[in-house]
Amino acid sequence: MNKKNLFTACVLCSALLSTGAAYADESYLSGVGSKIGQGLANTTTGVVEIPKNIINISHDQNVFVGITWGLLRGVIETVNRTTVGVVELITAPIPSDDFITPPYVWNRFSEDSRYFGLHVPGYWTTYGPLDDGE
Repeated sequence: MNKKNLFTACVLCSALLSTGAAYADESYLSGVGSKIGQGLANTTTGVVEIPKNIINISHDQNVFVGITWGLLRGVIETVNRTTVGVVELITAPIPSDDFITPPYVWNRFSEDSRYFGLHVPGYWTTYGPLDDGE
């Protein structure tokens, strides 16, 4: 085999073997893009947690509890979701699991927001299904 054919075979093998790395980089970039999108959305729409909690607690308990406890809980959840959004923006290049479930405030609106996969049933309310995001 002459040097030209050997060189061509080496280049061809290198090209075929490097496609796995290119695929990994593509999924990494899509993960970073997704995390940046979630961070921006959670930072700007965190305030929607206030009416979300008022509505959900009013449905679960009554209107008075919804307005008082729902407002207080909504303010706390607004701070939480906005902070998580900022953290997602800062840590976007670092691959990680989701910080918050549901990832956006408008997803599964009647469900409690959970952070880092933790949920204490009945701690705040008894409403909303507890699922794995399906």
